[in-house]
Amino acid sequence: MKRFICEITGHSGLSFFDALQSELDASDEVDDAFPDALKDPILRKVQFSTISRLDHLVDHVYEEFKSDFFPGENIVVKFDDGGRAPALVREKTKFPELVRPDGSIERAAFARYFVSFNNRPDEEAAVDTAHLTRDRKSFTKQRLRSFLKKTIDHEAWAGAPWCVKAKIAEEYRISTDVPPHLTYANQMLQRKANMAIKKNDFEGQLVNFHPGLPQLKPKGPKNKRTSQDSALLNEAYQRALAADPGFSKIPQAIQQQHIEQLIKASGGFVQFNGFHPIAAKGHPKPPPPPPPPKYPIEDLELTPIRDKATRPPLKFLSVDTPIPHPAPEEPSSAILMRSVGPLLETWDTLNVYCEVFQLDSFTFDDYIEALQLTDDTYHCQLLVEIHCAVLKKLVNDVSDKNGQVQVSLPESNFPESEDSSLADESALGTPTPEPEVKPAARTTRSSLAKSEAAELKSSLKNGQSPVVETKIHRAAEMEQSTRSYDWKTRLRKRDFREGRWVYIVVGLLYQLSSDPRRRKTCDDILRKLAPPDQEATVETTISQYASVDINTRVKILEILCILSLETKAIRNYMEDCNNNMTEFRKEKVDMQRKRKAAMEDLRLLHEERKVLRPGSRTASPMPDIEEPEDSKMAGGSEDEAEDEAEGGIDSEEEAPHQGRSLRRAHDRAAQRQKRVEEERLRKERAQAEKAKKPSKQEKQYEKILKKIEEAKEQIREYEEEVVVIENDLREADCPRTRVLGKDRFWNRYYWFERNAMPYAGLPDSSTAFAGYANGCLWVQGPDDMERQGFIELCDAENAQYYKAFMMTVPERKMIEEGETHCFNARQWGYYDEPDKLDSLIGWLDSHGVRETKLRKELQAQRDKISTYMIKRKEFLESSEDKKLENGEASRMSTRTKTYYDPSAKRRCFAWSNLTAERENGHIHSEPKPPPVSRKQAKAAKKAVEEEGRQTRATNRQGKPLTRQGIRYTF
Repeated sequence: MKRFICEITGHSGLSFFDALQSELDASDEVDDAFPDALKDPILRKVQFSTISRLDHLVDHVYEEFKSDFFPGENIVVKFDDGGRAPALVREKTKFPELVRPDGSIERAAFARYFVSFNNRPDEEAAVDTAHLTRDRKSFTKQRLRSFLKKTIDHEAWAGAPWCVKAKIAEEYRISTDVPPHLTYANQMLQRKANMAIKKNDFEGQLVNFHPGLPQLKPKGPKNKRTSQDSALLNEAYQRALAADPGFSKIPQAIQQQHIEQLIKASGGFVQFNGFHPIAAKGHPKPPPPPPPPKYPIEDLELTPIRDKATRPPLKFLSVDTPIPHPAPEEPSSAILMRSVGPLLETWDTLNVYCEVFQLDSFTFDDYIEALQLTDDTYHCQLLVEIHCAVLKKLVNDVSDKNGQVQVSLPESNFPESEDSSLADESALGTPTPEPEVKPAARTTRSSLAKSEAAELKSSLKNGQSPVVETKIHRAAEMEQSTRSYDWKTRLRKRDFREGRWVYIVVGLLYQLSSDPRRRKTCDDILRKLAPPDQEATVETTISQYASVDINTRVKILEILCILSLETKAIRNYMEDCNNNMTEFRKEKVDMQRKRKAAMEDLRLLHEERKVLRPGSRTASPMPDIEEPEDSKMAGGSEDEAEDEAEGGIDSEEEAPHQGRSLRRAHDRAAQRQKRVEEERLRKERAQAEKAKKPSKQEKQYEKILKKIEEAKEQIREYEEEVVVIENDLREADCPRTRVLGKDRFWNRYYWFERNAMPYAGLPDSSTAFAGYANGCLWVQGPDDMERQGFIELCDAENAQYYKAFMMTVPERKMIEEGETHCFNARQWGYYDEPDKLDSLIGWLDSHGVRETKLRKELQAQRDKISTYMIKRKEFLESSEDKKLENGEASRMSTRTKTYYDPSAKRRCFAWSNLTAERENGHIHSEPKPPPVSRKQAKAAKKAVEEEGRQTRATNRQGKPLTRQGIRYTF
């Protein structure tokens, strides 16, 4: 933005770099153009000058120096005959002013200069000021102003003196010590004293604490004083005039008891009538109170609230809680604390990238339940599909680019089959360098026996005892036994039937064990899947996986998920999400712009409505002119005219006729009365019709009201669209899991549904009836750097903290967190009740930096978090039988086998991979169905498209909706 100003030239409307370059250029020009001989005297002149405005200072300095010259300055000598010659001032002699005794000036001050001519070096002359002048361009107000702006500045308070910049003052050896009477403190004291004088605050003699200033006695109301008070005032006044340093002492004539009362009442200060406060003897002036802190501040620097308010207790998923705590009620006692973090990590990865893996979303509780299955009688589709789906992303299908490996793997410890080696050579990943020459590898059982015999023979020759290597697993033998059909070949052909995917996992882990960083973890898993005391067969591996605990399975999935993040499919998905987020942001800005324009139109419509409102003075309708009665009655009947000619129409109040009655007179009177009544009714109907017919102003008013309602509806549509786009942005934000915030003890708070996934999972998932995805607020302990730097302090910092708050940070953590704690980043707890969430929000302190942000986030997400906590609780409490009766459970795939046993009561068996069935025609663990004829394929494709049009909507670009663009009811 062009809002910067050059400090030297004063040019404005510049960018930062243009202004900086202008200052540098102008600084060089000023240094070159301004006379060097004038720099030192001018700087000494303006040092500590109190002229406030720079313009006035320039005028003052220019008037003083325009007729004064200094040695070393180039000047022009004027001769009496009008000639001029350039010269250089070599010496200068000043003569002071002479004053007679009567005060008159005998001789004015003047100066003489000894100059040498430039064009005549042998000639010199002594001249006075009247015969010297400067070049008109060498010393001007503009150059003087630029020079001063470059070399001096002052502080931002009224009356601050001008000071030469430190670097320049050091160059010219100019003192930078500000005189005491020009400091800010003394200026404020003098200003307060002047204000007190003007306000007549002093009732007696004014004590002057600044010798040399005039003594004033402002007018004030007369007070009655005793003779003792007058003596004391007189004594104090005389001592002040004499500038006695002992003036601050309290006079001895005052009684000791009165002194103590005054000191006690005034907090160590005594004030007499007409005097400033005088410090009492033996009571030093207390320092001013510290300024109040500007919140928010560091959370641990806040004073602990000792009202026994603690954080609501956490729940733990594992059995080994950080402190003695009852085991969880749910059947999760086999979960260890070190596995809770990987559990959350893998569940979040599988649900965030479920479109890439072609998986239906699933709840966290179903995920735990599936991983806890140890009985191989019932095959859980959820457990099988998540492994197969991730494995398929690591190696392409045999028909897709010859089955390329999509991840970088360490060099294998055994030779691979020809198919695997050819596929690896064409892999997309970075080729692994050739390994160094190693001793003979144990490739076959015969080679193993030969190598062992050779080692034994050589050791016996050398007189050494043979070393027997202990086998920790038999994965190498298992892989070697199927050398022609290794794990890569099996994975390329998608051979997952009957649990054979477990063998692929074993082969992958064995190859990963060549990496020193993963060796220990892989060996621990292989020790359980391929134990050394059992046969090295595929059946052994499958049976062993059915008996391993949830902690081992979580390790396997963690390794697979980490590898999958390196694949090109995941990276392309991230790029697509980033592109979608860019488009969503543009749409959001466009919608907000349209909403703003609609709001402006609505404001104009409201102003127009006020003008056209009935009864408004600004635009009142024209009065309707009624027709005269004669014209209205012009259409009457002839009988009425005759009756009027005879004497008018009789009214009801007319007196009865007293004469002789005519024949049929009563009938004619009744007819006349009937006609009058009909005419009255006709008039009333006409007036009612006229009242119903709106005027022109009323029509315009109704039209404006309709436009206002339309504008409001349009604004609501824009706001709803903005909400939808914000939700799309949230779901497309998949690169990282965002933390809600941190509390005072650096605990992190996560709500995993916050970004990169729908709040309740995919709406077309097989378990969408559950109505939630995770339904918990998770708390993670501080990491090691935060714990060592902010909680576990050194002894000196602990002592300082204890001195301030009477407790150390770890003690404060144990007190304020209550019964449950998380001490490091490998420990997790959670909240699953809305009441605990509200208590947590109330426990957070809004004066701390971290807890202010966390409290704000929790309050913004509180309704959604509470909603899904309630849905999770209701779902877990309800029975599976009731769900099946109500038709809430989704159908299962029965093409080849049934993965759901009606007798089973586990929730995880209700899940099926509908996404894979819809996109591939089969689930991942099943083989690809045989090819069909063109006619069957065309009919199936048409049926699928028709089903898709009925079940899946499209987004604004016409593409099928995934998680991005899904419309929700907010």
